[in-house]
Amino acid sequence: MLIMAPSICTSLSPIWQIIGWVLWVFKIVIPIVIIVFGMIDLGKAVVASKDDEIKKSVKSLVMRAIAGIIIFFIPTLVGAIFSLVGEFNDNRKEYDKCSACITNPGGTECEGYVDEAN
Repeated sequence: MLIMAPSICTSLSPIWQIIGWVLWVFKIVIPIVIIVFGMIDLGKAVVASKDDEIKKSVKSLVMRAIAGIIIFFIPTLVGAIFSLVGEFNDNRKEYDKCSACITNPGGTECEGYVDEAN
């Protein structure tokens, strides 16, 4: 009976899943926090009712919103780049295992790979 060793993507799937959760936090929580802090700064400036501070706070809020949007799309852009690179790979099934845990860490497919690794 031949027992095949698990692939690197399958054996490291718990690590890929953790990376996926970190990316999820990076993608969702950080932009929200950036925008909320910008709104708080703008609220302080409006309460102070100084025109210079309001203009400065509006500019800061816009810059923070842009940063939040960019941070939101960075994981999507990285995923698209890796998908393009994966197209050139001969071992597409292995790439799909790694990709499943990074892009959807809570999904049933990734959970299956994690269970298989354990």
